[in-house]
Amino acid sequence: MAMVNWWDVLPDNERQQWSLNPFTAVGPLRFGMGPDELSESLSGITTDSQQHLLSRSAPNAVPTVEEGDYRDFGLKLYYREERLAGVVVDALCGPQVLVDDMPLVGQVPSVLEQWMIDRAEARDPYSELTYMAAGVPGSESLGVVIDVQRAGDHLLTRPVFVPVEAMDDLSHWLPREAWSLC
Repeated sequence: MAMVNWWDVLPDNERQQWSLNPFTAVGPLRFGMGPDELSESLSGITTDSQQHLLSRSAPNAVPTVEEGDYRDFGLKLYYREERLAGVVVDALCGPQVLVDDMPLVGQVPSVLEQWMIDRAEARDPYSELTYMAAGVPGSESLGVVIDVQRAGDHLLTRPVFVPVEAMDDLSHWLPREAWSLC
């Protein structure tokens, strides 16, 4: 009987390498894209297809896309009014997202938090670093929350990227399911 290892972590050199354009784009994904545009932008990058979670706001209403999932590629996407409003990158297998030459995906949380603290020291006081519930750090200038994901007995970084309008109420911008339970 073959055993499945749920906690395998894809090495960085086997991941897509994406850059962050704060509040605008994560790799080829631009905030405000519709689900079809997003699928098209990833069609040459992954053979995985987007699985949608639909909702209806009223009886007989046309269903709208709330969530997209590229499970094998390691992306969870959140939509508002069918426009991309949040990108969550899986720590185990998602693309590596770099900012200022720092990899944000699948890293040791304390190391990445220290990088964020050091980065904040070079900026105006109280304008960079923010903390959500359970002490999860975020960057107000990058539009990212450094959430975590379990990898066996370890936690690795699972970044959540948002557009600028999310910064006013970050913890409520995305549904509760977007945030880790670790």
